[in-house]
Amino acid sequence: MLRALEAGARRLGLPGRGVLIAVSGGVDSTALLHGLVALAPRLGLRLAAGHVNHGLRGAESDGDEAFMAELAASLAVPLRVRRVAPNRLREGTCSRERPTLQEACRRLRYEALGDLAAQLGADHVATAHTADDQAETVLLRVLRGSGGDGLAGIPERSPDGRVVRPLLGVSRAQILAYASRERLRWREDPSNRSAAYARSRLRERWLPGLASDFNPGLLRTLGRLAEAQRRDAEWMESLVEREAEKRFRSEGGALWIDPDDWAALPEALARRLARRALRGAGIARDVSNIHLVRVVQFLREAAPGRAIELPGHLVLARERGGFRLGGREVLPRGTC
Repeated sequence: MLRALEAGARRLGLPGRGVLIAVSGGVDSTALLHGLVALAPRLGLRLAAGHVNHGLRGAESDGDEAFMAELAASLAVPLRVRRVAPNRLREGTCSRERPTLQEACRRLRYEALGDLAAQLGADHVATAHTADDQAETVLLRVLRGSGGDGLAGIPERSPDGRVVRPLLGVSRAQILAYASRERLRWREDPSNRSAAYARSRLRERWLPGLASDFNPGLLRTLGRLAEAQRRDAEWMESLVEREAEKRFRSEGGALWIDPDDWAALPEALARRLARRALRGAGIARDVSNIHLVRVVQFLREAAPGRAIELPGHLVLARERGGFRLGGREVLPRGTC
């Protein structure tokens, strides 16, 4: 595990950098913290730890925080803690716009870790995602009908390079073996095994059978699939970026879209441009394949004076000078 962690750290450009390690108290993040402390002298790392207390398990959540304070002190690593309230993020919104509890936790966690890293002057936030997490993510997206981009799974680094995942090529079995050898202690979160969560059911019931019955190297196979898909997606995104610069402009609180040559664009590129426009308008969570098909068809065929309504109270209208994507005020008269 240490060899793989060092290779990942070097590949991500961590030597000589300041790194905030996201720690929950579980075995993965405990092993990441312990491993990076062991590698710090050789890699010239400046380390700190960050713990986010979501407060969802009462005394157990406080126990996780106390455990991390004790562990960080024993390793002489400064620890910063941030408490968040994910349920407050879900209050006062309609069901369509309300994030799930897991989405709210994730959003607040990354915001908190980013703030802590900035306070400490850390260059990166390192999370303890593993090869098992990658395999679970890819399979869940397959089962939920994800498009090609979803199969790219968890990236090794965030688009801005701030968040890094040096354990992404390491299996949980390797981490457990390392933890056993080093006699590490960690905390167990019972929700990680709860059948209420699809990821837990996949982890406990399906992945072991798929690995034993079909492919013992399933983790590596899914990891390679994710990496290949990510490379393809990055190449496609460069084409989308060039086309978006030519076709989109912001004006008057709306997005104006050039009407020319939409019929000549390959379907995959047209849909990616449609997704870029809708996400830029703030409705990423509600965009489905059906919406992309409708938008592309409208961009190819609509005559001036026509409009379609979209999630998030948005309207895409064909006007004389092009298409306008914005609020309901862009609806032409007579549109229902």
